[in-house]
Amino acid sequence: MTRPTRRTWSCRSSTAVRPARGDAAELGLAPQPGIGDLGDLVAQSERAGVPVELRVEGPERPLPRGVELSLYRIVQEALTNTRKHAGPARAAIVLRYDDAAVVAEISDDGHRNGNGNGNGGGHGLVGMRERVAVYGGTLDAGPGPQGGYAVRARIPLAPR
Repeated sequence: MTRPTRRTWSCRSSTAVRPARGDAAELGLAPQPGIGDLGDLVAQSERAGVPVELRVEGPERPLPRGVELSLYRIVQEALTNTRKHAGPARAAIVLRYDDAAVVAEISDDGHRNGNGNGNGGGHGLVGMRERVAVYGGTLDAGPGPQGGYAVRARIPLAPR
């Protein structure tokens, strides 16, 4: 009967551990984006050729950081979908505050190229739904009433 052979592996680093170099953003240590960063998304979209109008309605109020991040990512995904699927288009973002909820509506006036029906290979709409569901919210997405595409995310808020 043969006995199994015992083997020992040893790893040795040829380089010393050094502190990471770079600024906080490069290292992924910057704060997560939120509502205050939507202007940056607008600027990015405009640089990519999609004019965007951003409007805030209702009295702004502080939001939990997770809600802010979720809304930011939903707007980011919707604008990305506009760039990818709408052809030449303009987009509009309405961020609406009321006593019961915060609502983000993102719409465009583009023409879908066949990949923007929500049945494509991406996970964008699924991810948006998951982001609002965590907070007991809802997401509606589909063709807009005058064409284009519209996304509406509603996240309920605790009473003031």
